[in-house]
Amino acid sequence: MTGKIRQAIPLFASLDMDETAAFYSAKLGFTIREQHGKDYLIISRDNVVLNFWPCADRHIAENTSAYFNVENIDDLYAELKPLGARMTEPQTQPYGMREFHVWDCHGNLLRFGEPARGDAT
Repeated sequence: MTGKIRQAIPLFASLDMDETAAFYSAKLGFTIREQHGKDYLIISRDNVVLNFWPCADRHIAENTSAYFNVENIDDLYAELKPLGARMTEPQTQPYGMREFHVWDCHGNLLRFGEPARGDAT
């Protein structure tokens, strides 16, 4: 028998759990699954679960990121853009992915991407 990795759950730093919960809910469409006061937060959207731990050092959050493979990236961008998060516009990268990036309220970087179609710019 061999071991199997079933899922990765990014663990991000949060300077304030209430701010984090509000940001991800209002700006990125996540649902709060569990919040344990100021100690821990679990949120989800679609098939993605994110966890947050309390951290007083903004530098840690500003140097943390995760990559999310998505479907219909331009539709996702169009959904999120009006919600006001700090984000880049979708771009096709030289390595064949179409991506945009979002920074959360504490500086964590979320990179969203999907394989570029031949007609994407």
